[in-house]
Amino acid sequence: MPGKARKNRPWFRVALVCLALLLAIPALEVLFVRFFNPPITTLMVFRRIEALVTKRYHGEIHYRWIPLERVPDSFLDGVWQMEDSRFFSHEGFDWIEMEKAIHRAEQKHRSVQGVSTITNQCARSLFLWQGRSWTRKGLEAYFTLLMEHLLSKERILELYVNVIELGDGIYGIEEAAGHYYGVPATQLTRSQCAMLAAMLPFPRGWDPHNPSPRLHARYQIVLRRMNAGGSIERKLGDER
Repeated sequence: MPGKARKNRPWFRVALVCLALLLAIPALEVLFVRFFNPPITTLMVFRRIEALVTKRYHGEIHYRWIPLERVPDSFLDGVWQMEDSRFFSHEGFDWIEMEKAIHRAEQKHRSVQGVSTITNQCARSLFLWQGRSWTRKGLEAYFTLLMEHLLSKERILELYVNVIELGDGIYGIEEAAGHYYGVPATQLTRSQCAMLAAMLPFPRGWDPHNPSPRLHARYQIVLRRMNAGGSIERKLGDER
């Protein structure tokens, strides 16, 4: 028996090495985007492949990076208020909103929806494939924890507004501003910022120039929350 146990030890060591690599590779990916702006994201690659397979979308990638200080405060306010109002107080997971979502789902006998934080969404766009499998969700949670511990809130927000999908092949606020309104992000009006923030749940299906009733309703909600909520500028100042 002792001899047999010794024979099995190399496999145990191999398993430990594999586990260490599985844990280390995501950490290295997060460390990369801490210091460097990503040239491409997993979501962009996925959309490109999807276009080639389904022929439903053109699949081209339009993506321009801008520093956070050039992103309009109005857009940041809209995103913050609509997507993750507790972004600056949680560590990647909004347990309060999650509890509310579970309660709503139980009342309506539906699955839980709409509890992704900005960090969750950013991790999904940067590093992961699309889908609802438990494997992907587990990796998303791991990437979220890594991002919250290895990146500042300011950096997470900067990554988010630059890689989010805002149309078919449109990624980031700078590209969206040019595509929809023909201006750089710095020249977007408050109304335009609110409309782009409202598009986030369904960016390839909504058109800011011909808003559906649902998009228009979200746009009105964004404006109200932007007017009622605090400014993200002060929050970012506290982070610095």
